[in-house]
Amino acid sequence: MKLLRVGAKGAEKPAILASDGSIRDLSSVVDDIAGDVLTPAGLAKIEKADLASLPTLSASERIGPCVGRVGKFICIGLNYADHAAETGAPIPAEPIIFMKATSAIIGPNDDVIIPKNSIKPDWEVELGIVIGTEARYVELEDAMDHVAGYCLINDVSERHFQTERGGTWDKGKGSDTFGPIGPWVVTKDEVADPQNLGMWLEVDGKRYQNGSTKTMIFDVKTIVSYVSQFMSLQPGDVISTGTPPGVGMGIKPEPVWLKPGNVMHLGIDGLGEQRQNVKAYTA
Repeated sequence: MKLLRVGAKGAEKPAILASDGSIRDLSSVVDDIAGDVLTPAGLAKIEKADLASLPTLSASERIGPCVGRVGKFICIGLNYADHAAETGAPIPAEPIIFMKATSAIIGPNDDVIIPKNSIKPDWEVELGIVIGTEARYVELEDAMDHVAGYCLINDVSERHFQTERGGTWDKGKGSDTFGPIGPWVVTKDEVADPQNLGMWLEVDGKRYQNGSTKTMIFDVKTIVSYVSQFMSLQPGDVISTGTPPGVGMGIKPEPVWLKPGNVMHLGIDGLGEQRQNVKAYTA
């Protein structure tokens, strides 16, 4: 299934992309694409719905973040061998975990706002894991039982804030609008191999990132198991799993940074596409 949320910010309706390409309103079936709706029982309830009897939503309506009420927005840093190489960083011995503010979450095609005092705004196409059942101290062989599905994420970053302002990476990752997710959650039964997905990102039509989840250092099951050793995961939590090479900071001979007027366009095989206009912060 491809599950999404459609409507104005704060008033999104739960929806499903039907096989005929129409968007069907799930409001009579579930209250949101969030929390317990993403558990096996919640997904089974949606599967049983008669989609043909559900109202059709306009394809022109705004698509919101594909998961509502996200409890934790967790990220894995330097998780692609080729991306680590372009940054000059050593291959991590263990996954690098940082948090992205849930207030950064926006819809897949909403505007990205460059924050006040920003110097080095950057892009990162990433595979997102959506948690479906509570995970605590999960063994590797059981990790996939806790995954509801996957989504496309743009882990927008401010490198100056991230690496030159002291402390952890979080301050360069959590600005408002720095977390476009969606367009939809694709349930794991529709993704045959999450470690074999092509992924790409363009800025103003120029392709900068053109990679594959094949080069992830720590795969999906390893990430879920590992993170669960340090914090419990709940249904609706989202984990962003790292980015392939081609980020702005890695461009040679000079880095390329986002600026107002840019358009980012990105996608992952089977998970859809996003397009964001980049705008300057205004008070």
